[in-house]
Amino acid sequence: MKFPVIELVDRYAISVVKHRRTNGANQEELDFYTEQIKEIDLELDHPLLLKLIDHHDYVWSLEDDFKKARIDDQPLEAIGRQAIKVRDSGYERVQIKNSLAELLNDPVREIKRDHSSDE
Repeated sequence: MKFPVIELVDRYAISVVKHRRTNGANQEELDFYTEQIKEIDLELDHPLLLKLIDHHDYVWSLEDDFKKARIDDQPLEAIGRQAIKVRDSGYERVQIKNSLAELLNDPVREIKRDHSSDE
């Protein structure tokens, strides 16, 4: 079974952020994904990859803020707004991943239903 290239790229991007945010606690994980990503035709400084890394960093901040709001006993409305921001950030992630998949000729595309009209 062949693993979708875009999922490898996404996991690499997440491991970069985790490495930054945990002072290198996941060095083995980052090394593994770095070696794997070197086997595909994607430079580690490609603008779309950097955009995906930045996006994951943004999501990490959103989720951290969400957890702090829960810890600080924020009103449910504030917590709900933060949860919606986390959810909505997924749409941008899908767009970036699908652009990278197209660039890499990966046939796998992610689909995410937009729930914003449900509100």
